[in-house]
Amino acid sequence: MVRNIILTMIFLITGCVVLRQVKPRLPAPYKTPHGVIFQFYAPSAKYVNVAGDFNRWCGTQDGPFNPNLGKMYDDGTHGDRKAGDGIWTTVIPLNPGVYQYKYVVNGTTWYLDPSNPETRQSGAFTNSLLRVE
Repeated sequence: MVRNIILTMIFLITGCVVLRQVKPRLPAPYKTPHGVIFQFYAPSAKYVNVAGDFNRWCGTQDGPFNPNLGKMYDDGTHGDRKAGDGIWTTVIPLNPGVYQYKYVVNGTTWYLDPSNPETRQSGAFTNSLLRVE
């Protein structure tokens, strides 16, 4: 009896730990009537931006990084309330075309989109590639 209780407790504890390690599977950016939805999972981020040739790489083509460009939200509604699920989202109106982009965490660390396997080499950089129809 005690053995079964101990085994159940171990199973529950390890199951919870494993579930916390599983990252949510997010779709690649996709078009909606309001624009293209971008999503990135970064649960410990203070802020996240999407930078690309559509916003001059968050201003870095002209000067320093601008955290107000490509601003993402983790509340699912694009407001300022923080839900804490770690899924950062934004909607950007984009005309049909081909765009390069990356996600920027806390203004310093740049990431390819793990949900989008399509990339393009641009000089010394590899960027995620988005095709908007």
